[in-house]
Amino acid sequence: MSRQLYTFFRSSTSFRLRIALAYKRLDYEPHYVSLPKMEHRVPSYRDINPQGLVPLLVEGGRSLIQSMAIIEYLDEVYPDPPLMPKDPAGRAYVRAVSQIIGCEIHPLNNVRVLKHLKAQFGADEAATNAWYEHWIAEGLSGLEGYLAREGMSGDFCYGNTVTMADICLVPQIFNARRFNCSLDAYPKLLAITDRCMTLDAFRTTEPSTQADAF
Repeated sequence: MSRQLYTFFRSSTSFRLRIALAYKRLDYEPHYVSLPKMEHRVPSYRDINPQGLVPLLVEGGRSLIQSMAIIEYLDEVYPDPPLMPKDPAGRAYVRAVSQIIGCEIHPLNNVRVLKHLKAQFGADEAATNAWYEHWIAEGLSGLEGYLAREGMSGDFCYGNTVTMADICLVPQIFNARRFNCSLDAYPKLLAITDRCMTLDAFRTTEPSTQADAF
């Protein structure tokens, strides 16, 4: 089955999907969509993704959007190796960790939001960076505490196997480091990220390895 991925190297949501595809050893043809050049907003792209965002996965003639929804789709269609636990409680936990990142942290620090802060409210770079770091601290402190309280993490967010939670975590840590956020208060999250980055699926898909990064 032909598979096409519309991606941008620095997009954390695209990074999530690249990890998932690599972890499941699923080949794809990449299409690089430059966000700075606003290529995600041109009519030809919005014809296939009306939301005008990345990533977009086209498989079997169907356009799939929203990274976490696509990851769960891939896990159902290509279940080996799995990215979601088999038991309902485990799946709820992995979804909760993923959504803390994907629904609580990422939307507030998305490039669209930072640009709007500058354009609409006159925020300078120092102000937008302070905004970014505030919401990183707010989100990651809660996530660090959640993992500690639940006691379900091990080498990774859920025990000793990679799940969607790790796939969401690593790109968020990459972004936080890119904005020079202090991360010393999150040793558990950093240790998990470091373990993930020893795996090919994470290492070979990180932003600096992508063709559109050059």
